[in-house]
Amino acid sequence: MAGSVFLLLLYGTLLCGLLFHTLSQNEDGDRTRTRRPNFIIILADDIGWGDLGANQQAGQRSSQTPHLDLMAQQGMRLTDFHSPASTCSPSRAALLTGRHGLRNGVTHNFAVGSMGGLPLSETTLAEILHQDGYYTAMIGKWHLGHNGPYSPTNRGFDYYLGIPYSNDMGCTDLPGYDLPSCPPCDPGPQILHNRLKRSGYSSCYTKVALPLFENGTIVEQPLDLWRLTQRYTSTALNVIHTARERGQPFLLYVALAHMHVPLFPPSHAPLPPAPHPSEGGVYTASLREMDGLVGAIKNASDALDKENTLIWFTGDNGPWEQKCQYAGSVGPFQGKWQTSRGGGSAKRTTWEGGHRVPTVCYWPGRVPANSTSSALLSGLDIFPTLLSLAGVNPPSDRRYDGIDATDVLLHGKETGNEFLFHPNSGAAGKYGDLQTVRLGRHKAFYITGAAEACGGSTGRQELHDPPLIFDLSEDEGEETALDPTTEEYREVDERVRKWREALLYDIATDQSVSTADYATDQSATPCCDPRHTACRCHTPG
Repeated sequence: MAGSVFLLLLYGTLLCGLLFHTLSQNEDGDRTRTRRPNFIIILADDIGWGDLGANQQAGQRSSQTPHLDLMAQQGMRLTDFHSPASTCSPSRAALLTGRHGLRNGVTHNFAVGSMGGLPLSETTLAEILHQDGYYTAMIGKWHLGHNGPYSPTNRGFDYYLGIPYSNDMGCTDLPGYDLPSCPPCDPGPQILHNRLKRSGYSSCYTKVALPLFENGTIVEQPLDLWRLTQRYTSTALNVIHTARERGQPFLLYVALAHMHVPLFPPSHAPLPPAPHPSEGGVYTASLREMDGLVGAIKNASDALDKENTLIWFTGDNGPWEQKCQYAGSVGPFQGKWQTSRGGGSAKRTTWEGGHRVPTVCYWPGRVPANSTSSALLSGLDIFPTLLSLAGVNPPSDRRYDGIDATDVLLHGKETGNEFLFHPNSGAAGKYGDLQTVRLGRHKAFYITGAAEACGGSTGRQELHDPPLIFDLSEDEGEETALDPTTEEYREVDERVRKWREALLYDIATDQSVSTADYATDQSATPCCDPRHTACRCHTPG
């Protein structure tokens, strides 16, 4: 009986903390109704916590992110910030809805031929802000469904320029750097056969070229990866100026794939038919290219509406470790318990390297300059925080998983999440299941393994009951689990089990849970001209 009472009380606490059904009527929310802020979300693909220069300790390798470092110096660096999932589609869906994949239906990645996408029953941040008078635009990788009603301009964005999924999911004429490498589009059947045989990589996307969309139209297929940064930069600046001319507050969502293979730094671009130049420094060149784009966006924003624009930079997940020299740095978050047993501990896993991502918030005069917060936060918190700052209520007919982090950003408080749940993201376990739990300084794993490391080793999947528990304050590298016989372990284990049981019950009884359609069909594959091999076309301009 006592246990049932505790669970009910815990469930009530969970609802208060998570369901975010009303926005706090605080001083900040009241002020934003008269002049609402602009929001720029910059989401970097496959970036490591250690890639941000400001996260490195003195004496470590030289920084490749001077613009982001300056933004951190002038704003706030969030050192314990986590992506909502450890792979592309689920992380993006959670950011835009404020809901875990088990609620919004997106538990793994969508394919080139996906018929569906983020369920239409879900409401995005862009839709809510658009309905309240914001000009909304997106640039970059979408990966939440490209077919019909699932495209960005049907999910709340007034304007879109970008790629519908990851940049390795289609061929290009001048492929970027990947491991193993893939051939260009249309190399001829014998050349294609020989290159695939040499690379040992038979799963290259060779039949359909990678498209570039503007709104609902393919404007280039295959796109030129090496000119993409220039195109994104000019478009971002146009969006900021357009919003200013309209006199509207704006949401600009920029999803950058610079750190996702194939890498395409212009400084290392090949000239056809020459092979790639030296591969030395390809990843760092890509990082610098991405950082330069961020700097251009910041400069344009500062010039037009500096004191009324929040820029929030973060990552969708950690580095893709199996790509070796083309993967980023997890910093001190090595996941050593796993790596000592074989297998990866970054992207697709729930080790810290898979979801702890570099994060910077910048808002002159509002976010304290040169500040650092260790509050436990997540990409799930972006949705409620931005709505709170805009003074807009979310739909009240559903449950949410994020918290309003306004007090952390604007007032320096350390009131982050009491707990976080990290979903299975393509390594061990069933997609989307919440089998890793962060509670304060402790982290519990109910399942580990099954992710590929650089070199090809894959640790075997292991179930843990009782769970593995680590104290991250003493062991950020997740090397040595707590002794299950200790009082500390027993106390943490009991609390983790009760929180997990409460959340799973909450999701099981949630009437607003959506289901994504993961069916595929060749007819859903983006193709501007099926008469040509690889769907080749180009629209001038």
